[in-house]
Amino acid sequence: MKRRSFNLGLVASVLCLTVPGCATPYDYTNYRAHPPRSILVLPPLNESTAIEGTYSYLSTVTEPLAEMGYYVFPVAVLDHFFKENGMPTAGEMHQAPLHKIREIVGADAVLYITLKQYGTKYQVLNSVTAVVAQGKLVDTQTGTVLWEGTVAAQESSGGSGNIIADLVTAAVEQIINKTADYAHKVARKANAQFRVKDHGLLYGPYSPKYGTQ
Repeated sequence: MKRRSFNLGLVASVLCLTVPGCATPYDYTNYRAHPPRSILVLPPLNESTAIEGTYSYLSTVTEPLAEMGYYVFPVAVLDHFFKENGMPTAGEMHQAPLHKIREIVGADAVLYITLKQYGTKYQVLNSVTAVVAQGKLVDTQTGTVLWEGTVAAQESSGGSGNIIADLVTAAVEQIINKTADYAHKVARKANAQFRVKDHGLLYGPYSPKYGTQ
């Protein structure tokens, strides 16, 4: 089976959407004025065609944020809490008042995510798995937007030139992707973009690199 390739071009082009040009760093003025210690990640709004996208993607977000030096509230616990308090959908959770989140949960900031693409598209001889997510980090005390941007990753399988072999490979990959949720793996690569210098999040207070950006 032909190895999938990681499309760096897509990542580079999407990251440039956060600023007027790739050479221009993100403006972290608000971020530095209200540096968060803890982050609550809400279940993403899902605009993709994959029903499983919301919680599959959500399960991949906490690790990179924690590695950057933030306390990240357990997503499963908070998801249950919101549902038990009359907010069963991601859309309703996104409407929760910030001051209530700060008062009850104690989060310094909330990360709102909209899933634009999630899943695999199949062609005759190949397939493309893409994850594109827009994020916005908001201070719970003031409502100030600290950061916003887009993270993305894409992997594709290409043909070998042997039509019969490529057809068999494509059929096998379609079965594997449907049963194993390959987009879940690609989402982890997309989330690595939260750490991109001058465009992603700043290091948090629990990181030895805090204050170096």
